[in-house]
Amino acid sequence: MKILKFVILSIPVFVLLSCGKAGMEFGKWSVSYDARTREVILEKDHREAVNVYASCTLDGKAVSTKDYSQVRFEAEDVRDGFGKGRVWRIIYGEAGLPALTQCFYLYEGKDYVLTEFSIEGEDVSSNYMAPVNVDDFTLLPASAANRALFVPFDNDCWIRYRSHRPDFEELTSYEVTAVFDNESRRGFVTGSVTHDSWKTAVKMTGNGAGALKSLVCYGGVADTLTRDSKPHGMLSGKIITSPRVLVGVFDDWRDGLDAYGSANAVIAPPKAWDRAVPFGWNSWGVLQFNLTFPKAMEVSDFIRKNLQNRFVNTDGVVYVGLDSGWNRFTEEELAAFVRKCRANGQVAGIYWTPFTDWGKNPEAVVRDAESYTYRDIYVYANGKPQALDGAYAIDPTHPAVEERMKKTSELFRRCGFEYVKLDFMTHGAMEGDRWHRPEIRTGIQAYNYGMQLLNTYFGDMYINLSISPVFPAQYAQSRRIACDAWNKIKDTEYTMNAVSYGWWIDRIYQYNDADHIVLRDATEGENRARVTSSVITGLYITGEDYSLEGGEEGKMRSLKYLTNAAINALANGITFRPLEGDGDRSEHQFIRTEENGICYICFNYGEDEMQLHVPLDRIGLNPAASYSARELWRNEPVDLKNALTIPAKDVAVVFINKTGSE
Repeated sequence: MKILKFVILSIPVFVLLSCGKAGMEFGKWSVSYDARTREVILEKDHREAVNVYASCTLDGKAVSTKDYSQVRFEAEDVRDGFGKGRVWRIIYGEAGLPALTQCFYLYEGKDYVLTEFSIEGEDVSSNYMAPVNVDDFTLLPASAANRALFVPFDNDCWIRYRSHRPDFEELTSYEVTAVFDNESRRGFVTGSVTHDSWKTAVKMTGNGAGALKSLVCYGGVADTLTRDSKPHGMLSGKIITSPRVLVGVFDDWRDGLDAYGSANAVIAPPKAWDRAVPFGWNSWGVLQFNLTFPKAMEVSDFIRKNLQNRFVNTDGVVYVGLDSGWNRFTEEELAAFVRKCRANGQVAGIYWTPFTDWGKNPEAVVRDAESYTYRDIYVYANGKPQALDGAYAIDPTHPAVEERMKKTSELFRRCGFEYVKLDFMTHGAMEGDRWHRPEIRTGIQAYNYGMQLLNTYFGDMYINLSISPVFPAQYAQSRRIACDAWNKIKDTEYTMNAVSYGWWIDRIYQYNDADHIVLRDATEGENRARVTSSVITGLYITGEDYSLEGGEEGKMRSLKYLTNAAINALANGITFRPLEGDGDRSEHQFIRTEENGICYICFNYGEDEMQLHVPLDRIGLNPAASYSARELWRNEPVDLKNALTIPAKDVAVVFINKTGSE
């Protein structure tokens, strides 16, 4: 048996265990090192264990903590944003390998552990570091109810979340996943909580019998779904550190993803906002490139005269935003539009894409940075400009980009805009051959650099991200939860797919955004469903054409469906959670606990009428008790003992009063 060296710093929490193990207990967790398997055992409440080890690539060679024969241990108290805790360090040594330090952070009351590791040497380099490797996943026994989540890296190209049965050979989820039994809701959650240098993924394999076989959470993913055409950038130095990763076991997988979002927010708090969730209008709905200065002025007036008395947030404000196409306005027209909005009691918004060249002309002079051509500022991959969504990606670290930001923000500020929608942000996170600033080595480092600049120049405005990575999140108050969505039930279903498995993103941003609502050319049931999808997601933004030439259908539908006081009262920016987690495409039932009851939402995405009993037990209510309930769209009482009927392509919004009185 190998001789283990221990540094015992605190007897109550750091103990020498039998059978060749050394470990520490704190809060709900114990962590121990097994000298025989050279793995770390994480055990919650003395009953749920997972064995992990760390791995990386060094000079193209795979190295793991199992390759080290010499280990010693340190422990110390920590107190930080997570609360009172204890960190356990395992220091590994082996001839011919760099020093490796593995850390585990345990906190009082937490259902998770945080872990990371670093490698240290004269000059070490890696573009793959995996703090969590599980070769034999035994937490969840085989079951037809087991699921594993796919979470996308960004929201581009109409990407979808998905709840998978674990009958796959291999599944890669980005940044985080949840593996859970949908019947009991018991689940395992793991994912990165730091996003300064690495793009992180979770790679899973199934065992072919209804359970997970293995899992690896690693920094260094770069593939088509991160929009990359070359490998992840290489980190180098005397010390390089992996992403910090959360490993948690939860009675309810939904609580686990909420806890994961909150943990990220501890490390990188959401961008501050002390006002109400935005209600408003955006031109990229019906008008799109037909936007003109007169139409923009007419829209502002229509909203004030017809909607603003009932379609308005709790601050009494409506946000009116110009999307792509505003650059055909003169500066005088932009300023006049802002004055119009202010006179109408509105906040004016505008749009920009900071990391793209839509002209795709390398020889063209960079607008607002005339000493450069676009050839100078592209992010090249394998010597070629990178195209995505019809635009070339530009280097967020290039001085021309900062010059553009400075001049664009000055224009917006001179005109008086207070809200800016930033789009096609993933372009700024793409891996490249190199960046202008030599210290930048990865796409996410470049993206962080560019976003910090954006906050320097636009930070006093409300920032809403459109197409963008989920992480990092601390640079904007809100982010669109999915790609474009319009007016049909398929658009509602697509939006709710993202809410089904990404609702927790409102923990890392102030608000999620369901995209602008279009009501024309759809059934009234589809109108109710689309408005509901926005109200229960976060931002509440319409996109109809309210200009004088705009169609009457969109205007009349807006007057009818954007002014329901009971529905609008739900729009407080807190995203509803799914009731279940096993939908093939999207969940159709969502809930949120309110001060005096529970709001239950059921969508019918299909072509036929749906009937179902409200599942009180799954909601957390007593099925034997009596509750009063009311459907808010139709303002009708609901008898929970009978089946609820939902017409085709429609929705029911049921408020259940816990006290038994309406």
